[in-house]
Amino acid sequence: MSVRDRIRNFIVDTFFVDDFGDDDSFLRKGLIDSTGMMELVAFIETEFGIKLEDTELVPENLDSLSRVVAFVGHKQSSPRKQS
Repeated sequence: MSVRDRIRNFIVDTFFVDDFGDDDSFLRKGLIDSTGMMELVAFIETEFGIKLEDTELVPENLDSLSRVVAFVGHKQSSPRKQS
């Protein structure tokens, strides 16, 4: 299953919405509220094994399906920082 499909399925199953386009704003359309965004972040971190920094929790990365998919792809292809 693709990254897009995994994220879409999570949104549909968790927030009980299925009538949204890949570029629809989650917040403006009322699909996901601020608490829901934290659930989405937790899902992304768990499902894809990536850590989101506080500075990355912005609409440019997380406010539509296509933005989330692009962001996850970018995070997966970026070298991980060494602690």
